[in-house]
Amino acid sequence: AMLVQVEPGRWSILFAFSIRGSVFPKAIVWALPCAVNSVVMHVIFKAWPDIFDGIGAGDVGASVLAGFTFVLGFLVVFRSQQAYSRWWEGGTLLQQLRGEWFNAFSSLMAFCNQAPEKEHEVLAFQHKLARLCSLLYCTAIQQVSTMEDKNYELIDVSEFNPEAMKYMMQANDSCEVCLQWIQRLIGEANDMQTIKVAPPILSRVYNQLGNGIVNLNNARKITDFPIPFPLAQMITFMLLFHWIITAFVCAASVDKAVWAGILSFIVTMSFWSINYIAV
Repeated sequence: AMLVQVEPGRWSILFAFSIRGSVFPKAIVWALPCAVNSVVMHVIFKAWPDIFDGIGAGDVGASVLAGFTFVLGFLVVFRSQQAYSRWWEGGTLLQQLRGEWFNAFSSLMAFCNQAPEKEHEVLAFQHKLARLCSLLYCTAIQQVSTMEDKNYELIDVSEFNPEAMKYMMQANDSCEVCLQWIQRLIGEANDMQTIKVAPPILSRVYNQLGNGIVNLNNARKITDFPIPFPLAQMITFMLLFHWIITAFVCAASVDKAVWAGILSFIVTMSFWSINYIAV
């Protein structure tokens, strides 16, 4: 999902009425029919009291319903908390990844040989390194992105070998292929004295590149391992049962049809909104 920038404003209220990025439209799809059903059943119960008396659940039914609602609320909130934790962890890992790779790129720029006779080779190395780092970060984001459009901005790579680019795009892990190209480029530049630095210091660049790919793999587990299917299935079925029961309970226990519709709308929309936040 796309990250929506929130501008709370002076009183931190108006932003809540924004539709962009909101889960309310989806929740209303469930809440509105529930409210209508509650009003219709309320009218039926008032018009034919015998129907209500014949299907009354009594105090035992109310206790069971309270327990069911408590368990559902716990599961929905638990799923929402887990989703937020995973979202925050993914954002943290991507920022760490970006920092590690930027430090590696910045260090290599600083290590470039300042000799006049190496100016042309240094310039070619810097341009190729910048394009490869851009390609590396692009392929990394593509692996963890859940958006349909994954055509992210990229520094021009049209001068790269077409066969090599085709191989990378068809590889099982294009990010690791690109990382290997960068490491080979660094090794070749070191052998040709394009970069001039002591080997122990240069090893820090390899460590930072490796730390970045480790962070990427940790971020990938968030998209590769979603919430367990049995838990998601159970919550969804409980929400559907709750949708039916809420309309009936509000129709049977509230005196006015309008309030029956309003209460069922609020309860249903709240549960489904929290669930869609987690989804």
